[in-house]
Amino acid sequence: QVRLVESGGGLVQAGGSLRLSCAASGSFFSINAMSWFRQAPGKQRELVASITKSGTPNYANSVEGRFTISRDNAKNAVYLQMQNLNAEDTAVYYCNCNADHVGVLRVYWGQGTQVTVSS
Repeated sequence: QVRLVESGGGLVQAGGSLRLSCAASGSFFSINAMSWFRQAPGKQRELVASITKSGTPNYANSVEGRFTISRDNAKNAVYLQMQNLNAEDTAVYYCNCNADHVGVLRVYWGQGTQVTVSS
């Protein structure tokens, strides 16, 4: 089992910045891809950014150029630096990872952290 714990959410004014963190703990062989999703009220959960184990990032069009995903494999952690935030970024942000349990791959989710951008 893998436990993902997110931190760093909060209230910020439009144009401001926040940095989300997520650390994985538990029993696993390795952590493969790590991602951030978000879900706004009344909307479906959507992928914000993902990063491979080797560090290759991928971004949703809506955040390209404003958000930066990074990871620290030694800490089994992933980060999301968010800049130039706007009201449309308001959502609960979820950390996601794909864990390898010696050949058995499983997907895990964090509990979510609220990001609210005031205009």
